[in-house]
Amino acid sequence: MTTGRLPDHEQHILDEMERALRRDRRLARRMRTARSRRGPDLSRVARYRPHVLTVSLLLAMSIGLMVTGIVTSRPAVIWAFAAVWPLALFAVFRLLYRWRER
Repeated sequence: MTTGRLPDHEQHILDEMERALRRDRRLARRMRTARSRRGPDLSRVARYRPHVLTVSLLLAMSIGLMVTGIVTSRPAVIWAFAAVWPLALFAVFRLLYRWRER
């Protein structure tokens, strides 16, 4: 199949179909909601530039939760530590990367 230009009558039919689809509000709404459900925008994660204070607070919270989890052995504290620790590590690595770029 060639990728050349469509004949004029087919191009006219295609243009009419596109105009009709643009006027369909229900379809436009469905397309907007389907686009928003696609998943997280990973480019925002890659652009994350943490501040030293944020990283310090995350690390302090992680260490506090770790010590509390070791002392008390409460599952809620251990799960809280498990949720905060990867975020703290990610922030530390992003901060180190940012410093290295300078």
